[in-house]
Amino acid sequence: METTFSVPNISCQGCATTIKKALGIIPDVSEVKVDVANKKVTVSHGDRAKDKALEGALADAGYPAAH
Repeated sequence: METTFSVPNISCQGCATTIKKALGIIPDVSEVKVDVANKKVTVSHGDRAKDKALEGALADAGYPAAH
């Protein structure tokens, strides 16, 4: 399963690294892709990783998803 989030305050590769670390520790997340230019985060995960947990991890890392 893949979930894509729009994250407006991504501005550099440092942001991407922080996001990858924050989401990568969530159980059942297999891959995190960050598109800095388009300010998108795509997470590959199993059914156990819920969107709310992913959004929470983004927000906790300082990169809240836009709604």
